[in-house]
Order: sequence, then structure tokens, then C-alpha cells
Amino acid sequence: MSAAIHTGGCQCGAVRYRAKGEIGFPHLCHCRMCQKAAGNYFMPLGGVMHENFKLTRGEPAWFRSSETVRRGFCEKCGTPLFYDGSSDHMSITLGSLDDPQSVKPELQTNLTHKMSWFGELDHLQHDIAMDMTEEQEKTVSASCNQHPDHDTEVWPPGNRHAEGQS
Repeated sequence: MSAAIHTGGCQCGAVRYRAKGEIGFPHLCHCRMCQKAAGNYFMPLGGVMHENFKLTRGEPAWFRSSETVRRGFCEKCGTPLFYDGSSDHMSITLGSLDDPQSVKPELQTNLTHKMSWFGELDHLQHDIAMDMTEEQEKTVSASCNQHPDHDTEVWPPGNRHAEGQS
């Protein structure tokens, strides 16, 4: 049986990675630093051993969020990608995987910072009128600068460039 291969990267495609084997400790971190780094209420993370992790395109920029942690992100589009806590593994943001559905979080950490109303989200109303129509989805898709959810030889294709790139 071969080891699972997980690929992923940033929104614009400038940074891509490959992880071989199981993604361990898949979890949602609610600490304040992860909230700020993700620009969200939590950050989904999972670890892969350094020897099983490889950058396949580009290099991330790094921000040292504390004495023991640095966070990798794409400096072109801002996507948060990695959490490096100076241990035997690299944590990757689970949402940056090409198939994020393949890794289900198994636990949560730092619950003292979890939003008190988080459990109520499943009960929020869904306003179908706010969903994109099929025509709107086609329009967005036709002009999308987001990297597809798979590896590509070259990105962006042809002469397409994201805003701010030349």
C-alpha cells in the first residue's frame, strides 16, 4: 500500500507543496494568534514530518509570530500556509490542501479563545437569494485567477495575471 500524497498551495499558485503520508494531529486551533494569522475565528492545521514535506513551487514568506513559532504565507496573495513550531513536523493549513475534504479535524485546541457563539453557526438561516446563480458562477469561473485544486506545470496560464502582478 502506498502512502497518501497530499498537494496544496496558495490561492494565486505562486507557492505549492507536497506532503507524503498521513497528516497528523488535524485540529482547529482557536488561539488568538491563529485567529489573527487566519483572519478568521480559528485555524485548521495538521502536521506532516519534515522529511515528508516538499515545496514544489515558489517560496513562502515567513512571519515570526512568537519566539518559538514562524508562520509561512504567500507574499503575493496573502494565503496562510504553514505553522512551523520548531519541532519534527511542519503544520499545514488544512484549507490550503487541494482536497481539504480529505482531512477531517479530530480535535480543537485553545478553547478559552473560541467564540462563545460558535456552536450556534449550524442554526444560522440560509438565504438562498444570496447564493450565486449558475450564470454568476460561470462568470466568476471564466475570469478566475485562483489556482486550481491540482498541480500545474505553469501558472498563471497564458498572459493572465492576478492584480498587482506583472
